[in-house]
Amino acid sequence: MSNLDYEINKELGECYLFMGELDKAEEYYKKAVVSDAVHPDPYLGLATIAIHKGEIDDALTLYRKAEAIEASDKSLGGIGLVLMEQGKHEEAFECFIKALEFNPQNLLLINTAVQEAHYLNRLPDVMPSLEAALKLNSELHAVRYALIGCLIHQGREAEGLAELETLLSLCPEHVEAKELYEAIKNK
Repeated sequence: MSNLDYEINKELGECYLFMGELDKAEEYYKKAVVSDAVHPDPYLGLATIAIHKGEIDDALTLYRKAEAIEASDKSLGGIGLVLMEQGKHEEAFECFIKALEFNPQNLLLINTAVQEAHYLNRLPDVMPSLEAALKLNSELHAVRYALIGCLIHQGREAEGLAELETLLSLCPEHVEAKELYEAIKNK
């Protein structure tokens, strides 16, 4: 089969997945794998379908196949989400941190990494990922707010307050930041 066959089948798989037609999406993703098994995208699509069907172990296998072909925030994030679902929080957290190295601005992964860090009492370990995202884009207000929470939770209120002031200068209408700023100032 040709590269064109692969592209057509992958695109059809994506379209059917988007439309929620899982069986048709699965059929075309499998055809894409047969056409050219050296691309991670069909495995990522098949993993998504497995998640929708509640086939968590299959999803993990498919995410790992995609990751073996080409590691990315999508493959590692998927692995992390499945591991988290399986209660393997330490392994999941490590996957999220690795995934953020590929795409530091992936907000879903940032949010999930912060949740896992909080659950595991590893907030200092997630902070470099938050700082990396902010270096690339200082306008990621939700990320800055998460960093503020990490700082305050660790008893680093002065640093948290400085970040709050930065956030409020960038986004004066941020309601939660205003409330937190007042709460800290009125202690």
